[in-house]
Amino acid sequence: MDQAIAHDIAVTGSRVDHVMQTVRQRIASRALQPGARLPSIRQFAASLKISPSTVVEAYDRLVSEGLIQSRPGSGFYVSGHQSPLVLAEIAPRLDRAVDPFWVSRQALEAAPETLKPGCGWLPPSWFPERELRRALRDLSRAADTLLTDYGSPRGLPPLRQLLARRMAERGIEASPDQILLTESGVQALDFICRFLLEPGDTVLVDDPCYFNFLALLRAHQVKVIGVPFTANGPDIERFAAALSEHRPRLYITNSGLQNPTGASLSPVTAHKVLKLAEAANLTIVEDDIFADFEQDPAPRLAAFDGFERVIHIGSFSKTVSASARLGYIAARPDWIEGLIDLKIAGSFGGNALSAALTLAVLKDGGYRHHVTTLRTRLATAMGETIRRLAPLGITPWLEPRGGLYLWCRLPDGLDSAEIARKALRDNVILAPGNVFSASQTAGDFFRFNVSQSTDPRIYEVLARAMER
Repeated sequence: MDQAIAHDIAVTGSRVDHVMQTVRQRIASRALQPGARLPSIRQFAASLKISPSTVVEAYDRLVSEGLIQSRPGSGFYVSGHQSPLVLAEIAPRLDRAVDPFWVSRQALEAAPETLKPGCGWLPPSWFPERELRRALRDLSRAADTLLTDYGSPRGLPPLRQLLARRMAERGIEASPDQILLTESGVQALDFICRFLLEPGDTVLVDDPCYFNFLALLRAHQVKVIGVPFTANGPDIERFAAALSEHRPRLYITNSGLQNPTGASLSPVTAHKVLKLAEAANLTIVEDDIFADFEQDPAPRLAAFDGFERVIHIGSFSKTVSASARLGYIAARPDWIEGLIDLKIAGSFGGNALSAALTLAVLKDGGYRHHVTTLRTRLATAMGETIRRLAPLGITPWLEPRGGLYLWCRLPDGLDSAEIARKALRDNVILAPGNVFSASQTAGDFFRFNVSQSTDPRIYEVLARAMER
């Protein structure tokens, strides 16, 4: 094991962290019991082919954490309490079930050198860094209340006014008072579920759909029914059948650049969905997180419906910053009032600092240019990803009109979860199809994030992982 660790250290250069992680793993796996003496500094340094000063620093940090103890003149020992047995520390990450949490956990916890074609966000260099830094400099000179005080639970008024104007560009008529700011799109959906659902209720989702919808709905203990998604929206016959059989409370969908397929809702399908929803007294949650990626905007259910039964949500984690968490809900006024109370109970005031940062970026003259350039860049990456996947026999389900995602089918007989596990050994994180599928019928699909798929090593790893 020491030789493998030494190789990792040579590759990453993070020597102190690797020494610390080695000790943690041995304690977590109980290879080192409470009271056990650790290798001497010189012994450990020699076994890992690193300098003694690196081991000294690692041991000092572990002492500060309380994980080990220093006994002058004797050495270093594991602290006297029994650590919990942490299976994740002794088993490879590969052994975790490939479920809706799998891709998120791998991608969010990945080392910097890991390749992430399965993650759901842009690379750092693709965000509007110049506009963000300019906004941060300006905010550093803002009033003390913005930097230190609670924000209004409804959210920063100028940003809500700007959001109302942006929605109007897509035919959605909402006053600023019909908009509630949240800390993310996920929190927006969580509030809606808390507001409208009870355990045991039924919710319809597209099949496939964004895997975190499935994870969040699982947390709310509701029954999830998947409706097959087509190139124009949900399969209308199956949608109608699901309404009749299951009587769901909610339907959650993307109208534009659906995640993971990249498909967009057609006007005909939108009208049919709303007609069926009205007859069934169904509420629809329309997630519009990918609006800025569209070359030609798709129809919006909220535009046709006028917020009678559609709730419109979105966020800026894909286009402005995934670090400055901010989302929003647009809904009928009486529901917004109830959601404000729920927000106060769950998170108290609004995140005024993130709202002000997002507002400054959106108002910056460079942002529209950035978005235009980003769409072109994504289109180029889309074509390049399709070209590189073709020799492997991996084919697009459709070629999206924009956006991040490419939903692809594997050659017959291959299982995407198995391939994803193999690729993870080579530090490539993929998004296998069944994490997106409520019915578990997408085992031969992958979702590729084209902005994260530019490194040629991804396709080399894929080719090896696909070998039968």
